[in-house]
Amino acid sequence: MHILLKTQVEQPLPTVWAGFNRDLFEQLSPAFPPVNVIRFDGCLPGNVVHLQLNFLLFRQDWISHIIDQQTTPDEIFFVDKGTKLPFFLAYWQHRHRLCRSSVGSGEQTVIIDDITFRTPFRLTDYLFYPILWLQFAYRKPIYRRIFRKD
Repeated sequence: MHILLKTQVEQPLPTVWAGFNRDLFEQLSPAFPPVNVIRFDGCLPGNVVHLQLNFLLFRQDWISHIIDQQTTPDEIFFVDKGTKLPFFLAYWQHRHRLCRSSVGSGEQTVIIDDITFRTPFRLTDYLFYPILWLQFAYRKPIYRRIFRKD
């Protein structure tokens, strides 16, 4: 399954890239399930992100490795690939794209969450799609608030 969400923010590309850190990551975590960030190395190849999802009666680890990162004058992206996933996921790859955008009088950035996932069964792919879409749509106002022009 494929999820693609785009969010326009008011800051230039280098500022947004500099803001992709642990603090931002923790702010993007949804209310449920609560997420404990065990490890966050960063957004460069070889870095690891280890989360623990708390489902009240049990916890699930989610470990992703950053497998690619590229920078051009108009785009910066990095890719995380799930290596240890919660029970409801069989495959996870998330391409975080930051694209330069000139809108109006200033330079802005479009943040693109480009996600490919699979669950253990085709039917549950369709059941989890709206849940995961909502989890990432939740990020849009947070991105806008954090990268708002002062």
